[in-house]
Amino acid sequence: MIAIVDYGVGNLFSLKSSFAAIGAEAVVTGEADVLRAADKIILPGVGAFGDAADKLRACGLDRVLVDEARRGKPLMGICLGMQLLFEKSFEYGEHAGLALIPGEVRPIAELIPPTLKIPHIGWNALRFTEKKSPLFRGVKEGDCVYFVHSFYAADCAAAVIATAEYGAELTAAVQLENVCGCQFHPEKSGPVGLNILRAFCETEGTTC
Repeated sequence: MIAIVDYGVGNLFSLKSSFAAIGAEAVVTGEADVLRAADKIILPGVGAFGDAADKLRACGLDRVLVDEARRGKPLMGICLGMQLLFEKSFEYGEHAGLALIPGEVRPIAELIPPTLKIPHIGWNALRFTEKKSPLFRGVKEGDCVYFVHSFYAADCAAAVIATAEYGAELTAAVQLENVCGCQFHPEKSGPVGLNILRAFCETEGTTC
């Protein structure tokens, strides 16, 4: 069973529908016991990092996610959910994340040409790092996925498994053993995104 974390800031219906489309059992839950009983966990998120981190902590789910990830359970963060996996974010201040992946979240405005629009919205091609992750076994280099973001994961080269170009090479996906994340929205990325979710469902052991 896949547990989709409900803490008030995710695109839950689209995600649950995407898992249904690939024949995977998924439940939307904000209950710690259900997350602990799940085989795998999805951490979604839209909005501001600080607000999302506060909501996770207010309902005690931050410790549950950290504990389950450290036990080896596959955990995937999506969009803001991926950013929450990092140590901290500089989105409207400085906010602590879950610290499951080394690195920090910074404004893309620091990196891209001023002529480009922020947020970065649209379809961009994936570029894989040297060692292709099992998460992308059903995806080809250059396949496009859908992004909506104003901040990016920085100082995390050891965990980067894919990038996308938007005036600069931005982190598109990360993985550190059983913890992985997509800056893009696989649930909005058509067949390519469904293949990524399918690969996550098929993972076993401690590797995404």
